[in-house]
Amino acid sequence: MSGEELHFVKNYELIEHTADVGIKVKGKDLKRLFKNTALAMFDIIAEKKPETRARKSEKRTIKQKAGDLEELFVNWLNELLSSSAAEGLIFTNFIICRLDKNNIEADVVAQDIGDYKVNTEIKAATYHELKLGQVKGGWQAEVIFDV
Repeated sequence: MSGEELHFVKNYELIEHTADVGIKVKGKDLKRLFKNTALAMFDIIAEKKPETRARKSEKRTIKQKAGDLEELFVNWLNELLSSSAAEGLIFTNFIICRLDKNNIEADVVAQDIGDYKVNTEIKAATYHELKLGQVKGGWQAEVIFDV
């Protein structure tokens, strides 16, 4: 080049885009809240294909530890997302065996993702605007998912 400066013409502009989905979930107790949130998350992710024959379900145990209840809640959801993506499974039921503010152990039921139509890929549960607490009649959570 002969000392001429190249001028970059900006041929794009930034646009506002939200890549989040938020839900509010209730449960009569903490175990039910964790279960209902997991069920809601997978309901958002996928729906059963009507034409598929039911394949054999798989059962497995999921365990998580955390420093407090909010961290445990987010860790639980993200562990389910991670296992689902890595193994090509959709989790369809959750039996919470043990739950306190620092630990959860649950037996989960999974089915092959091939039996489902994936509607929304959820990447992670986030702490953004996370609300988790007791309300009249039980527990309630508000969680934002990164999609």
